[in-house]
Amino acid sequence: MERYKVLLVDDEVEVIDIMEQKIHWNDLGFKVVGSATNGVKALELVEKLQPDVVLTDIKMPYMNGLQLARRLNEDYPNIYIMICTGFDEFEYAKEAVHLEIKEYMLKPINSTELSASLEDLKETLDREREEKLNVKKLNNYFQEALPKLQSNFLISLIEGRVGEEDYDRFLQAYQLDMKGPHFCCVIFHTSANHVPDGMDPLLLSMSVEREIKDRLVEEWECKEFIYMGNTLLILELDSKEKMAQVTDACDRFCRWAYRIMGAVVTAGIGTVCDSLRDISISYEGARDAISYRVLYGTKRAINIGEIVPKEQKQTAQPEEISMQELLRAIRIGDPEEIKEMAHKEIEKIYKNTETISQHNLATLEIVSRFVRFCTNNSLDFNEISGYSQNIYEKVSQMDESLLTNWTVNMSMAISDCLMNARNNTSKRLIVDAQNIVKDRYMEADISLDEVCAQLGVSNSYFSSIFKKEVGKSFISYLTDYRMDIAEDLVLNTDEKSYTIAEKVGYLDANYFSYVFKKKFGVSPSKYRASAKK
Repeated sequence: MERYKVLLVDDEVEVIDIMEQKIHWNDLGFKVVGSATNGVKALELVEKLQPDVVLTDIKMPYMNGLQLARRLNEDYPNIYIMICTGFDEFEYAKEAVHLEIKEYMLKPINSTELSASLEDLKETLDREREEKLNVKKLNNYFQEALPKLQSNFLISLIEGRVGEEDYDRFLQAYQLDMKGPHFCCVIFHTSANHVPDGMDPLLLSMSVEREIKDRLVEEWECKEFIYMGNTLLILELDSKEKMAQVTDACDRFCRWAYRIMGAVVTAGIGTVCDSLRDISISYEGARDAISYRVLYGTKRAINIGEIVPKEQKQTAQPEEISMQELLRAIRIGDPEEIKEMAHKEIEKIYKNTETISQHNLATLEIVSRFVRFCTNNSLDFNEISGYSQNIYEKVSQMDESLLTNWTVNMSMAISDCLMNARNNTSKRLIVDAQNIVKDRYMEADISLDEVCAQLGVSNSYFSSIFKKEVGKSFISYLTDYRMDIAEDLVLNTDEKSYTIAEKVGYLDANYFSYVFKKKFGVSPSKYRASAKK
């Protein structure tokens, strides 16, 4: 084992020589690494040699032993100090006790006594070294386990299982320095039903996770972990406006994963929250977004904030787990699944309730959860239910058949209203985009990116709903609108082609003529000439 280092300090060189010769340092587990004849020189050697023990005299020039001890206690508190002095004065001994000197011995030095003191000191040093090694091992083990501990904490956080009193403590203990100020949860779901031939689904999912780490995690401030077979990211955002960029980046990754790896990946993006404590709300939104793949398709990113009504409140709370499947079916809008999930909910009530009170409470809970769901999605429950003033009482008095029918019908009605609200939001977005084209078609620099930024949506979502509603891409719509204006100018004015080109947003007259000919079959000049015949 490595020997402990000793520095000898005494203004008498002969005393240092005697200690070096008479003490069997090596046998005791020590080695003398240097010596000094005053405290100032000793401090220089301490910084250079980093000894474990300093054995010093008191009376020395420039800086005495007690002054040296005070400096060592301040700057090097782990060094053990032993004093050997020819001055048996009470004040010296008193100060030595105050400075927690390990040994205070009088000269002439007795080699047997000093050796015994060194033996005791070695036992102390050995114990401390062992404790330090144990602490180091524990710290190393903790650092190795830290990513797993962080993942477990984040899983508890998205599930809403971290209490207010434990939040800060765990955040500090697991070294999670996530300042935000905004946070968002993203789920990457890799389909196990669409796997390239010869590829194991689990292996494909692991490959997708690795690519997410390489392509996205390095680019963003986020934490990545695996949960329920999906890859999850918790993002830190300095601005809510960056969500469109996040959505487009996720969309590009999903398309890349399918093109290069053959993996059908869907990214579900939750709402933005202002505190990591509320990340469970964003996670629930990301889960909902994933479920919308049956409507919007796979191999793409789906941002829940873009497909729910724009007025939905960000502070809305997720519904209870017991009705989660029914509410999810309502969001998707599949009538058969809605009926199936509604029947299951009512069956559970009649299976698990034994008293009238339990039955009444369960039926009231169904109504309450419908009300909460409508509120969360900016729908008017009273309007949907027919403005019944005693709805709670009426539902609690229904038998199983009536309650089942009411639950199915209410679920269908809420789903229809939700779909209409979603469609209205999409239509408003399309109208807004068309108005932008109407106001700015003459600007050469108008682009899909700029329009999406102005509307506050991602390219991927806007492009999909625009083509679905209008029947053509946004760029095609913009081009057709410009060409319609250009046609009118060609037919009803005598302006040159390059002037018309500038008026409809084309700086290059040749390119304008190319686009015009592609649309109408002939150049602008020939089109004008043929119209005058």
